[in-house]
Amino acid sequence: MDYTPHTDEDIAQMKKAIGIASLEDMFADIPEKFCLKRLPDIPASLSEQETMALMQSLSLQNRLPQMTLTGAGAYHHFIPAVVGHIINRAEFYTAYTPYQAEISQGILQAIYEYQTMIAHLTGTQIANASMYDGSSAMAEAAILSAKTLSRDKIIIARSVHPEYRAVTRTYCWANGYEVVEIPFNQSGQLDLPVLQKELAENVAAVLVQSPNFFGGIEDIVPIAEAVHAHGALLVAGFTDGTALGILKPAGELGADFVVGEGQSFGNSLNYGGPYLGIFAAQGKFLRRIPGRLVGATVDKKGQRGFVLTLQTREQHIRREKATSNICSNEALCALAAGVYLAALGKNLQKLALLNVQKTQYLKKQLLQLSGWKEVFAAPVYNEFVLSCPDAGKVNDKLKKEGIVGGYELQKDYPKLKNALLFCATEMLSKEDMDKVVAIIK
Repeated sequence: MDYTPHTDEDIAQMKKAIGIASLEDMFADIPEKFCLKRLPDIPASLSEQETMALMQSLSLQNRLPQMTLTGAGAYHHFIPAVVGHIINRAEFYTAYTPYQAEISQGILQAIYEYQTMIAHLTGTQIANASMYDGSSAMAEAAILSAKTLSRDKIIIARSVHPEYRAVTRTYCWANGYEVVEIPFNQSGQLDLPVLQKELAENVAAVLVQSPNFFGGIEDIVPIAEAVHAHGALLVAGFTDGTALGILKPAGELGADFVVGEGQSFGNSLNYGGPYLGIFAAQGKFLRRIPGRLVGATVDKKGQRGFVLTLQTREQHIRREKATSNICSNEALCALAAGVYLAALGKNLQKLALLNVQKTQYLKKQLLQLSGWKEVFAAPVYNEFVLSCPDAGKVNDKLKKEGIVGGYELQKDYPKLKNALLFCATEMLSKEDMDKVVAIIK
């Protein structure tokens, strides 16, 4: 079927309204050398039926993996059917934020419930309506800290996800802030003595991750004490939120901000996105945190209602005076997370324990292989690092069997040669893990 968005009459009216004689006049500012002289050699159009047949034939060429052993910031978790059922309803199915917010009571209530659950899980008083992803959430927390304290130095642990560190460096570079990385110790955790030496009066924030990029659980309390002793703020991040089912929340351990990736909460891997940035904070930062906050109130009849309570720091209101220039949120992804958490409830703890058990089993079995060794001694959640005789060869062999292997750490940490970061979630059965070990053996 044909589809023409504008008729000749429509086009004529538009040209008259903006005062141009031809469509070419709209592109007069583009240098001649960049303008196409003729259309590229584009194949003839297909009918709807032919297009669907072509796309289906192309999809059959995909070789989907049988299982994945890779985490490193994106995790394969089971998603209950109720999540897809809710987020695919027509009244919710939009990736963008409603601007006439108060007429969208359904999505506002969903976001309010999401904020409440996130604040509870992270041990904080407030959480915003979500952000783009975990890396931008951490970077926003760093910038907020620097502006709040009028300091110009950010310290970040090298055990933080490499992409989070890269995004934070970019944000800080744009704002003129210095970034210093703190190494990890032999246990794979932040080196506290080195941190204490680096802390100074110009440090605005220290950024850590727990579980960190190696799966190791950081000891937040002494880090928080050291940071606060110098008047700085502590930002605690995470990449797999299911760990919050068993770990004591960083907000209760002294973190000023808890940020991270919410993909594990009911959002599929999606080839890398869209994902869900989680941003939670202590109450004193209520009027400074970026993004949006939904609040509950009552109308003039006394009926409960929901409103977009705070968005005053956004670019369309305060522009260059804003703490942050982020102006949207991941509404659909946040809705998925809210439905997921509501569906699991206290079973999130059981899920987290299952992840721990799977992790320990896989690690134990792999360590029985000749030449395989544990790299770090820190307690882990659902990821761990092992060294092996040849990491590339291991992954090549697994790939031939339709298995996505461990993450090769050498590309981000050159000294960790032949070190693989493995991840075991509830999606791996005992038979799956035994098969992996047998293939490698």
